[in-house]
Amino acid sequence: MKNIEIDDELYLHIVANTQSIGEDASSILRRLLDFDEESDKVVSLNERATESQSKTSLTENVAVEQDTIAEPVEIDDEEHGSETVFNFINIEELAMQRGAVGRFLLILAALYRAHPKKFNVVTNIGPKVSARKTKRLYFALSEALLTASGSSTKPKQIPQSPYWVITNSNTTRKKMMLTEAATLLGYNEGDVIKIRELL
Repeated sequence: MKNIEIDDELYLHIVANTQSIGEDASSILRRLLDFDEESDKVVSLNERATESQSKTSLTENVAVEQDTIAEPVEIDDEEHGSETVFNFINIEELAMQRGAVGRFLLILAALYRAHPKKFNVVTNIGPKVSARKTKRLYFALSEALLTASGSSTKPKQIPQSPYWVITNSNTTRKKMMLTEAATLLGYNEGDVIKIRELL
């Protein structure tokens, strides 16, 4: 196996395309790229890479380090019966919000209300550690932690929860955060897309 670094958008795309709990990044990428074990495409990629990088073999599985991808959590039906985030979303209330920040907070509040015991997985969401060894947090249990993790984070408390979230990111980043949160909470790809599109 070889390790590669990827940006946040690619990471979230991989996470959003997880089809089963514990599926590794190589399997997800092979499926998305339509590669199989004996694929001629992989050999072709290897030949091109050899031209530019001597003795580099790309025929091995390319994987994101497992410790950088938090495992999705199975939804525990006993926690709220068969309720999901959709039982807590108020479409009219979402529509009355003047901006993306208000809708973002309401969607996160619904996720928390549906999964209060598991919501702590969102604290794993965030960019990789930078060269300065500091990690910008997206979610935390206090405003102070978010403020200390970066400048102009504009933290706000998720309604009816003990969690805080940064709100200075653009709408695309907010959608990625919702995508990853829903995925980590165990929602399937179709529901993840519905949750993201509520924003």
